[in-house]
Amino acid sequence: MSESTVPPEDAPVADAEAPAALDPLSEAKVQAEAYYAQYLRAVAELENVRKRAARDVEQASRYAIERFANELLPAIDSFELAKVTAASADVKSLLEGQEATHRLLQKAFEKSGIRLLDPTGQPFNPAEHEAMVAAPSTEHPPGTVLQTVQTGYLLNGRLLRPARVIVSKAPETDGGT
Repeated sequence: MSESTVPPEDAPVADAEAPAALDPLSEAKVQAEAYYAQYLRAVAELENVRKRAARDVEQASRYAIERFANELLPAIDSFELAKVTAASADVKSLLEGQEATHRLLQKAFEKSGIRLLDPTGQPFNPAEHEAMVAAPSTEHPPGTVLQTVQTGYLLNGRLLRPARVIVSKAPETDGGT
């Protein structure tokens, strides 16, 4: 060996097993591949979240009425008991049973956010009431609900069914001749 081929002692020794330093283009390609893998995982996760949300919405709409249905079951039980005992019961006990069933239905409605709308004695409100008849009245100012023919209902403040009412109007005066 000649002196010219022998490296100086303080020169770094190249390790044959150590990877060669990557050039900037190779480093960028490795980084791009890593980013693309992260992107694919994020897209897959987003798709899973979307599918899970769609499934949750479907389940919620399918079973949204479950709580209300459970509240109605005691009223149905009460009706069934009335049917069984109707032949042998007296009128007073049947009436008491109907009143108890009515209370069960009202309780179920309250728990579900359904509120009764009985505007008797209040001013007529076309947004919540449907006028069936206008009757002359000297006791009430015109536009006052005299009688509720059919109860209306609100669901969490939104009109479910308007109350059908009889509204007062000014009494007709004789044109007198």
